[in-house]
Amino acid sequence: MQTRVLGNFGKPGGLAVSAIGLGCMGMSFSYGAPSDPAAMIPVIRKAVELGVTFFDTAEVYGPYTNEALVGEALEPFRDQVQIATKFGFAMNPDGSAGFAGLNSRPEQIAKVADASLKRLRVDAIDLFYQHRVDPAVPIDDVAGAVKGLIAAGKVKHFGLSEAGAATIRRAHAVCPVTALQSEYSLWTREPEAEILPVLAELGIGLVPFSPLGKGFLTGAVAADFTFPDNDFRSKVPRLAMEARAANQALVDLITAFGARMGATPAQVALAWLLGRAPWIVPIPGTRKAERLAENAGAAAVRLSPEDVAELSAAAARVQIVGARYPEAMMKMSGG
Repeated sequence: MQTRVLGNFGKPGGLAVSAIGLGCMGMSFSYGAPSDPAAMIPVIRKAVELGVTFFDTAEVYGPYTNEALVGEALEPFRDQVQIATKFGFAMNPDGSAGFAGLNSRPEQIAKVADASLKRLRVDAIDLFYQHRVDPAVPIDDVAGAVKGLIAAGKVKHFGLSEAGAATIRRAHAVCPVTALQSEYSLWTREPEAEILPVLAELGIGLVPFSPLGKGFLTGAVAADFTFPDNDFRSKVPRLAMEARAANQALVDLITAFGARMGATPAQVALAWLLGRAPWIVPIPGTRKAERLAENAGAAAVRLSPEDVAELSAAAARVQIVGARYPEAMMKMSGG
């Protein structure tokens, strides 16, 4: 698989990763009951076999269990892969799933880094994101704390997630930001207005999460499908049954576009992201080896600039129904 560089484009110091990564969250968290780790280890290792070198996790996924899974699965390949993890949520005192607010105090960041290093079985974290902007802690202090971890050899690169343009600039002035992780896809285009220009200006990579619309853009979510209560998607307004019926127009458009190119809807959606800029690296998630192969195959789907422009324009004409998050979570995004 082709390699892309996050951060410091064209200069030494960037983070070289596979053009398509693997988001590991859904194996342990948020998408229904957690999978048996013994069943997920072969899936993660299959990704390595397919050329994927970039893996995404976080302490809050589980909590903690996803980092442990990723660490065990990738230990034999440590010199071949890059692992990203995250800090910034306060865990529930009883250890249950979910979180109890935000916590990006410098002393907490240091504790999270040490614990993540152990679970991931690594000497240094390749990319350490602030999971969500914490309004109680100045971003300068957050960036300074990660800068200290980089100086100590515990972290290699600093990242932000769902941060706004002003926050990105302030953080980058203290400690160079290698990548921003934010939701971006054919039905979540908000980053195009302010965020993408700032990233291009500063030389910061973009790592889109939910690049397949939490599965919807693949065409695999039937109109009458009911998500179980323990599946986060049951609470997403955009994935409510009536919203899905309206949003099917976008899936139909992507499917038709793919038919012309001999590609699946998932491959078209990922190839569109790859065609938007050479510093964009999507991280689709899956628990299935066959989906891994399909997603990895998107790197071989070549969309011309004209193809990208055509698909962008056509998708923009589809009126998307429903917010991408429940209201409480929307308030944590874009700081």
